[in-house]
Amino acid sequence: MSTANLDIREATHRDLPALIELYQHLVEGDEQPSLEMAEDVFERFKAYEGSAIVVAETAGILVASCAIVVVPNLTRGAKPYGLIENVVTHRDFRKRGIGKRVLLQAVELAWAAGCYKVMLMTGSKERDVLNFYLGAGFEQSKTGFQMRRVAVR
Repeated sequence: MSTANLDIREATHRDLPALIELYQHLVEGDEQPSLEMAEDVFERFKAYEGSAIVVAETAGILVASCAIVVVPNLTRGAKPYGLIENVVTHRDFRKRGIGKRVLLQAVELAWAAGCYKVMLMTGSKERDVLNFYLGAGFEQSKTGFQMRRVAVR
């Protein structure tokens, strides 16, 4: 399928059903929220000034996305920083530069919001994934740590 008419933009409420489906290409079999829950989360997400979910659409299909969250900060002269999460491209549209364009649009939004840096983390150790981020201009310069809440059963 051609991507000649690729539209890269911020997601809106009408994108939520397709966005939820696109996330299956990020974590196959991941639990999906109800549309009502997704709408509530989307509203809360948009309350963070400068934050956005960037999507790429072609022929009415969402084919890539990432989220940029602008985090207020009291260091670096009170300049915020950007955090990119949930970077995904539909598996049928990978290796076409679409994900990179979406990622760079998110970075531009962060710069427009006055961020002094943009960070992202990946759990992948696959060389192709790491090269994707390096090719988009990111550098592997920090060590990431996480703690996950253990589900109560």
